Amino acid sequence: MARTHADLLNNAESRKAAEFFLNDLYGTEDLAKRDADLERVVPAMERVLPGTALKTVAEAIALDALSEKLDAAMAQRLGQSFSEEEYVAAYREAGTRTERERQIAHVESVGNALCELVRIPLIGSTLAMMRGPAKLAGLAELQSFLERGFKAFKAMKNPDLFVATIVQRERAIMDRLYAGVVDPFSLGPTGD
Repeated sequence: MARTHADLLNNAESRKAAEFFLNDLYGTEDLAKRDADLERVVPAMERVLPGTALKTVAEAIALDALSEKLDAAMAQRLGQSFSEEEYVAAYREAGTRTERERQIAHVESVGNALCELVRIPLIGSTLAMMRGPAKLAGLAELQSFLERGFKAFKAMKNPDLFVATIVQRERAIMDRLYAGVVDPFSLGPTGD
């Protein structure tokens, strides 16, 4: 993502959102604690957050679970050092096209839901009010994740365009990977 979405990472308006996608949604960091925290607090969240926010959390969990499964399968095939050709082969072997399409659909759904959430009045205030109780409950990491995603999307003038750009590029790359294109990650200026 850092290479194929470098323009989004280098743009002051979209940088935080691109970093959120790269580190928090696509990241290689062990997110087991955050995910366990999510499962633990969903009942409490149901009382405080609107349905749209809960759907976003559920979608993020589904995306994370599928991504971890696919990443683990690829890591098993690749090891520590690998070429782009080996990466491409592992990508094709480690998951089915249907799983990859579902992964991108989750990315789109999470991104679109975040776009909707930032338009709802008082969500930012509600998240801020949850900071203290989250820390006391040992959920500071989860709270930080939620606030980073919200702030990153709230800062953009057109978060919908950001999400559409990510999804368009990811689908183009997937298509190119499965089609056997020689340099599947080199997309044109429009992302395809």
